[in-house]
Parts: sequence; structure tokens; C-alpha cells
Amino acid sequence: MNIREMLEGIEKTILSPRACLSVQSKGRERSETPHAFRTAFQRDRDRIIHTKSFRRLKHKTQVFLSPFGDHYRTRLTHTLEVSQIARTLARALRLNEDLTEAIALGHDLGHTPFGHSGEDTLAKLLPGGFSHYDQSLRVVDKLEYEGKGLNLSFEVRDGIVRHSKGRGEILGGRKSDLPATLEGQLVRVSDIIAYVNHDIDDATRAGMISEDDLPAPLTKSLGRWHAQRIDRMVEDALTESLKLDLERIALSPAMTDQVIELRDFLYDKVYMSDFAKRESDKARKLLTDLFRYVLDNPEGYLKDYPRGDCPEKRAGDFIASMSDRFAIALFERLFFPASSPL
Repeated sequence: MNIREMLEGIEKTILSPRACLSVQSKGRERSETPHAFRTAFQRDRDRIIHTKSFRRLKHKTQVFLSPFGDHYRTRLTHTLEVSQIARTLARALRLNEDLTEAIALGHDLGHTPFGHSGEDTLAKLLPGGFSHYDQSLRVVDKLEYEGKGLNLSFEVRDGIVRHSKGRGEILGGRKSDLPATLEGQLVRVSDIIAYVNHDIDDATRAGMISEDDLPAPLTKSLGRWHAQRIDRMVEDALTESLKLDLERIALSPAMTDQVIELRDFLYDKVYMSDFAKRESDKARKLLTDLFRYVLDNPEGYLKDYPRGDCPEKRAGDFIASMSDRFAIALFERLFFPASSPL
């Protein structure tokens, strides 16, 4: 018995019957020889961490532009907070932490620069639209490793592409819209727990809102402070999921309403504020001009993979892959007058 087989045996012993075991994976698109000391989901997690897409998340906007200040969340710190919440839930429920972590670390790899304004811009520019969760799957399947993809397991890929539905249902709606594993469902609920809380924290730091602006019934129920609110939401998810004997991951109706109310508060006071709209307009123009330029001048910008894709799709890949600062630097180089001869 090698180390991997020993770890797989430990999973069978300690994890819930509802957990997705490594040996139960539906496998990969291309078969591989099992690793000597890492389970399938450990390999997936490690592959994601070592990608260029993952490293670029440190300079991609969450809500506030990353050059705006050192203490605001970026897409990378958001990803790490989601992973921490999801792993806490997975351990408490005896679900597969490695699978949960792999999904959490990969869930936003396809996000654009400049946050949701970048996503909205590409959705209008691309003939088939654009969503960051579909793009995240495209990154791990078709773009990383020079077009070879990461060859991740079915369960990780499923969790990545089903981690979000924007302003739609958190965990409700059709079962077919939910991740196939409980671990994937954990990431979906952890994503919204993370961002409704850290975006309030960042908006407060930026002076856009104050703690007193939060609806009083919510602060009374969830707590006034960041850590209190996260703790209450996580505890609710644990309690409700256990009540259902882990048939699915759940929030109580009352908590679901409160989370949605917090999300709506953020859309009204932060995401759609006059300040956000002004910055979004700048980002849209910058990305639109870059998109049109690289489409007209593909040499040196657009890859020749995936095979069969139209130039617009490849231009979308290029724009979506950018960090904020790379997009700004490229825009300046292409469209600003040079101060001295090159």
C-alpha cells in the first residue's frame, strides 16, 4: 500500500457517507496514472495553485481597484477567504476538504480585470456573451498549460462552473443548477458568505458606507462586526445542513433572507453607487478599446488555441486573462503619446 492508498483509506474511515471520496471520482477527460502520494483531488488543488491564472488573481479587482489601497480585497484574497470558510464547513460536516479547497481555489480563475464591470463589458462585446464561471471552466479545460488544460477531475470542474448564479438563488432553484457534490455546494454558499461580508468591510474602509448604514434588524440578528456575521452564517449552514442529514447544503429561510438583504444592500449602496458607476465607465472604455485593438491586430496578442474558436472568442480570452495593472499599462502603451522616442 502506497501513501495515496493509505490516504484514500483514511477518507473512507473518517469522512461522512455523504462525502465525495477521492476513489469515487468520475475521473478525468484524459486518463492518468494515479499519483504515489497524492489523491486525485490533492493533485487538482496543486495544479490550480501553480497556474498563471491563479497568480494573476492578486492583481484583479474584487470591488475596489487594486491600486486604490493596500488593504482592500483583491480577487486572490477573496478566493482565499472563500476557501477558508468552505474548508471550515467541510471539516465540521466531515466532507472532503481537498475537493472543497480545489473548487474554491479555482472558482474565480476566469474573472476579468476590474471586477463585474469587466464581466459586463465582455458580455456585451462577445457574440455568445460572457460569464466568469463559464470562463473559469474554460481556463482549466482549454487555456492553461498552453492550451492543454489541467485535466481536472469531473467533480472539481463541476464545482467551478456551478459555483455562482450572480444575483439568482443561493442554493435554491432547480437541482440541476446546483453542483453535483456537497463540496461544490459548500463553495457556492461560502462564496456569498465571504463577499457580502468582506465587501461591507471594504466599503466601510473606503468611507462609502458606515456600520450604522446597515439595516438595524440585520445587525441585531447577525452582529455588528465582520467576524460575528461570518460566524453566524457558517453556524446556520452547519445546523441546517445537519438537520437535512446532509442530503444537501442549506441555509435556514431566515438566514437566506438576511443574506439576500445584505447582498441587495451592497448592490444599492456600493456596486451601483455613483462612484462605482464612474469607475465602471472608465473600465468599460478601456477594455472595449483594448478588445477592438487586439481583434484588429491579433499578432502578438491572440493565441492560436483553442482550435476552431473565432477571433472574438480568443480576444475575449486575452482580455479576461488580464490583471488590472496589465490592462492599464497596455492601454497606456497603445493609446497614450510616448514622452520620448522609443
